[in-house]
Amino acid sequence: MLSKSQIKLIKSLSQKKYRAQHNLFTVEGVKGITEFLNSSFKLRHIYTTKVVFDVIDEDCSIISDIELKKISQLKNPNTALGVFEIPENKPVDMSQLIIALDDVRDPGNLGTIIRLCDWFGVKDLLCSLASVDCYNSKVVQATMGSLSRVNVSYVPLNDFLLKAGVAVFGTFMDGDNIYKTNLPEKGILVMGNEANGISTAIEALVIKRIAIPRFGSLKATESLNVATATSICLSEFKRKSI
Repeated sequence: MLSKSQIKLIKSLSQKKYRAQHNLFTVEGVKGITEFLNSSFKLRHIYTTKVVFDVIDEDCSIISDIELKKISQLKNPNTALGVFEIPENKPVDMSQLIIALDDVRDPGNLGTIIRLCDWFGVKDLLCSLASVDCYNSKVVQATMGSLSRVNVSYVPLNDFLLKAGVAVFGTFMDGDNIYKTNLPEKGILVMGNEANGISTAIEALVIKRIAIPRFGSLKATESLNVATATSICLSEFKRKSI
């Protein structure tokens, strides 16, 4: 049976300040938990209504559906909740293509972008300090396990780009057509905030402005969702590198 202190701790992890304080985050659902168990992330504990995980007994507690609902951040809890340790920062591999996010705030967008990085083999994702936390439960859910395979680093983006020593690309409405641009195998591709795009300070550090052209006769759509734009850009960068 879950204690009040256990419930309080797990529920507190819905907030960034407590995730940072305890160095813990939650993963919900059997598939997501299994992905993290098969990674380098360290398990703290699993709370589940069914015996489905191959872990030692002391790392897993069988609880009731009612107890799971008390600790879950989902409206309809999914069988199990795992508590994992937030890992230490890892160095960024500058020899490959890197995605950088300039104040992306929506958890669904960040989760999808992490999944896209995993799909296209991008190992490192940079986030500005004002970007949404990758250990936010909505982000974790949206990644569907990909967070366990992509190195997400929160950095002062301006300073990082200044010292990067590689080409910095940025997405803009008035940029060069991405389909007609010679794209390298390595460098940093910056994607901007959902409402404001790339900030003025970061824009000044971009050496190559690229754009996804609009087709059709009206061309009335103002912009693309940042995750959708990231998928198109990654596909084109990787296509050119084959």
